[in-house]
Amino acid sequence: MDIGAVLAFLGGVGLFLLGMRLMTDGLQVAAGRTLRAILAASTRSRLRGLFSGVAITAAVQSSSAVLFAVVGFVNAGLLNLAQSVGVVYGANLGTTLTSWIVALLGFNVDLRALALPAIALGMFLRVLSQKPRQRALGEAVAGFGIFFLGLDVLHDTMTAGDVAADWMAGSGEGIPALLLLMFLGIAMTVVMQSSSAALAVTLTAAGSGLIPLTTAAAMVIGANVGTTSTAVFASIGATAPARRVAAAHVAFNVVVAVAAFILLAPLLELSRLAAGALGLALQPATLLALFHTQTKLLGILLLWPATPALVRWLERRYRGTEAVAGQPRHLDHTLLETPGLALEVATLELARMGEQAHAAVRQAVNDEGGDEEPQLRTQRQAVTDLGLAIDDFVNRIRRDEAPAEVAEALPEVVRVTHYYQDMAERAVDMAHQRAAGGEPEDPELAAAIARLEAGAISELDGALAEPEAWPRKAVKRAFKTFDADYQEVKAAILRAGSEDREPVRRVVAALDRISALRRAVDQGLKAARYTRHLHRHRDQVLTPDPEDREGEGDEEPVR
Repeated sequence: MDIGAVLAFLGGVGLFLLGMRLMTDGLQVAAGRTLRAILAASTRSRLRGLFSGVAITAAVQSSSAVLFAVVGFVNAGLLNLAQSVGVVYGANLGTTLTSWIVALLGFNVDLRALALPAIALGMFLRVLSQKPRQRALGEAVAGFGIFFLGLDVLHDTMTAGDVAADWMAGSGEGIPALLLLMFLGIAMTVVMQSSSAALAVTLTAAGSGLIPLTTAAAMVIGANVGTTSTAVFASIGATAPARRVAAAHVAFNVVVAVAAFILLAPLLELSRLAAGALGLALQPATLLALFHTQTKLLGILLLWPATPALVRWLERRYRGTEAVAGQPRHLDHTLLETPGLALEVATLELARMGEQAHAAVRQAVNDEGGDEEPQLRTQRQAVTDLGLAIDDFVNRIRRDEAPAEVAEALPEVVRVTHYYQDMAERAVDMAHQRAAGGEPEDPELAAAIARLEAGAISELDGALAEPEAWPRKAVKRAFKTFDADYQEVKAAILRAGSEDREPVRRVVAALDRISALRRAVDQGLKAARYTRHLHRHRDQVLTPDPEDREGEGDEEPVR
């Protein structure tokens, strides 16, 4: 094989990979809301998850993209592990569509005649359209054309006579040779980071007569195993749910590989019978597409009854940090490349942080013995650690590819984490001052402070439970009302001190205590206000068309 042929081959692979990437990214944006709705429907049963996985993977042409979305839904609590395993099975079956595209169009259609108009139309939409979804659709159409252009280059390269000798020299017979070819398929997929590209190369080589059908089938099996590398690499350092989904993906493809290798000859014969029954030409590429589909169906048949046991094993095998208050439960670095999902899990983690901050204030208020300060310091540290993790995660989200709504929401996430951290700090201050000064001896003063604290908890509970009810004006009204009560209690404490009804030490501690409470209420209400804006930005990510969002904004700008 001369250097020109090598460069042509690599160029064809590069065009194929570029086309796949553009198709996947464009279709994810263009049909994002619909695809998310399909995936959300899989929460009803494992069988629905299977069909959702097939549909979404067939649409976006990337099982890896679907697996990342599944991880996001699992981290968000929208899918449990059993349902996500069903989606994983479906994603593996859906990815066989690429084999069918190569088999049915790659050898029966003038690919250049199809590719160049698609590229022209796609770029026309991309450049001239003002709507994000139409521009994304343009990228997908252009990617479709580049996909076929790369396939055409591969076909031309592999039909060259000097290339055939090299391919045939690398083929062999017997189990050792087939195992070697299977590992070659694994290596190709790992290097290309795309099982679709490895399958395209294999099917094109077989369809061009460069390698025997059995050799190509062994390489297809290897590509199935190699596709798990993306999920494995992405799960390193990820959350427990992400590792469980990746492990389910690996388990499925390993089972498929073992079963397909053992049944290689019968499955190829079954492919010939199926092609005849379906009226398809007995071309090597078509037979391999049937073989690829059969292996995935075989894996589903073998693992479907064992799925409950697999789920139980995965849940025991991968333990998360759910019991550690200061450790993230939803954040997953594998989602950083998908800004919408990254914002969603950051919002969920923020809600968890808010629950901890509010719980700290409630505990400080209900501390009758004045001995809760050490525990509250631990809680404060947990809130601080969680806030730092959220801030770091948000700062790593790719803003250059994020929708405008995500970019606008990210600073609000950071702002709210600081509010919650301040609330936890004020809870420690309240406990410290209660321990230092004790409760007032004057029963009326003690009752007034208790009423102020009860009012504060009521406001904070409402802010945490219903952030949607707290626009800027509502926050100002609520805090103004609370501040009026605060000023009355503050005046009562000062009078008690001036009249020698309370010692100076207790007066100072009481003033500092209600001041910390006032600050906690202020921060909690502000957190609710900005959480409201954050939720609206997050929800708008699901509505890409600007005209669909008219009238959904807040009644006032964020200040």
